[in-house]
Amino acid sequence: MNFLNNNKLLFIVPILLLFFNCNSSKKEQHIKVDATKKKQYSDNALLDKVQQQTFNYFWDGAEPTSGLARERLHMDNIYPTSPKYTVTTGGTGFGMMAILVGVKRGFITKEQAFNRFVKMVDFLEKADRFHGAWPHWLDGQTGKVMPFSKKDNGGDLVETSFLVQGMLTVAEYFKNGNEAEQKLVLKIDKLWKEVEWDWYTKGEDVLYWHWSPEFGWDMNFPVGGYNEALIMYVLAASSPTHPIKPSVYHKGWARDGEIISKEKFYGEDLVLDYYEHDKSPVGPLFWAHYSYVGLNPNGLSDQYADYWKLVQNQAKIHYKYAVDNPKNFKGYGDSLWGLTSSYSVNGYKSHRPDNDFGVIAPTAALASFPYTPKESMQMLKKLYKDHDSLIGKYGPYDAFSLEYNWYLPRYLAIDQGPIPVMIENYRSGMLWDFFMKNTDVQSGLDKLGFKYIKTD
Repeated sequence: MNFLNNNKLLFIVPILLLFFNCNSSKKEQHIKVDATKKKQYSDNALLDKVQQQTFNYFWDGAEPTSGLARERLHMDNIYPTSPKYTVTTGGTGFGMMAILVGVKRGFITKEQAFNRFVKMVDFLEKADRFHGAWPHWLDGQTGKVMPFSKKDNGGDLVETSFLVQGMLTVAEYFKNGNEAEQKLVLKIDKLWKEVEWDWYTKGEDVLYWHWSPEFGWDMNFPVGGYNEALIMYVLAASSPTHPIKPSVYHKGWARDGEIISKEKFYGEDLVLDYYEHDKSPVGPLFWAHYSYVGLNPNGLSDQYADYWKLVQNQAKIHYKYAVDNPKNFKGYGDSLWGLTSSYSVNGYKSHRPDNDFGVIAPTAALASFPYTPKESMQMLKKLYKDHDSLIGKYGPYDAFSLEYNWYLPRYLAIDQGPIPVMIENYRSGMLWDFFMKNTDVQSGLDKLGFKYIKTD
């Protein structure tokens, strides 16, 4: 099995490049950045503000029929460059957790959140699934699959994992509630148990990302080596109905121990091997976020890694890279940093230190608050004090470049979602606490040999 050739797509969503209308971004890439307006906030007030704005992407900006997260939005709720009703399953998982943040911070009531969750889960219950796994995109009006690429019109196990991570967190939040809340929890439990994780191995010691009823396994992406998909293997081992064998994790994901790295970058241990993917020393920063909105890396370890060290070091490397600024891009420094997959000056790119085009994505630093609180706060203050033209109704726009005097007033669900959630994990640990309480998840972690902080 050649993981190197098959996993080049694992800088998430590079296929999105096929769906983003690059010419549409060129119309706006010379909008001037207004750095003249000055605003002052206390640290807590600023955290409240950015959490409320990004939460609202999933509340006010949600697709109205399903309540699910729109794939992307323009600042004026215009849905740019793709079908109007497209919703994203992975982004919806992040959005569910963002809604819980909304309750925690008093933006909405618990009852309002509950009613929205009922709408969302009822829709997901009837939507297209493929051996229990949802597709990457759905039509938010009908629940029918919307192809993410030519052959990607079936189950997407990675996006399903992000969605399930959110649903299980919601279930833990309501599990001791009233009769109506208990009914919601039972619906989520049923959907969770219907995902056929073991079927997505094809009988091999690895999980496959995609399956389509039309194209079968033609996408051919076995998921192995470190990337954003650790949560997929944890959930697959945790399933009470369709679990994978431990060998699938150890041989497929960890590559019989070859996932371990002894290398350093910017003086920080890499811990795990990023080189499997295009020979990069370190990945885009979303790799330190997507699996860890619920899975608490603090105290998490197995025979391969100390995961807190892994994700914190990744954030530190991105910060140190921006301070070093080897390409001398305008604005880079201790208050403007963070590279990840995002909109770019020409389309959509997977930005990282060895693939840098002078484009900063705010989600990279802001979703890293648990790992780099001082450095992330510097970024947050800089944006809201000196660059508030880069802030819209749903928080910081997806990406910008001072080097090219460019930004787009647009948002992506998968970039906005981790911001309020990871900031809340920094502030209170709420999402980590609820997700890690799940007894199925605890059983899966035990099965794979993880050590972790138990919550009850």
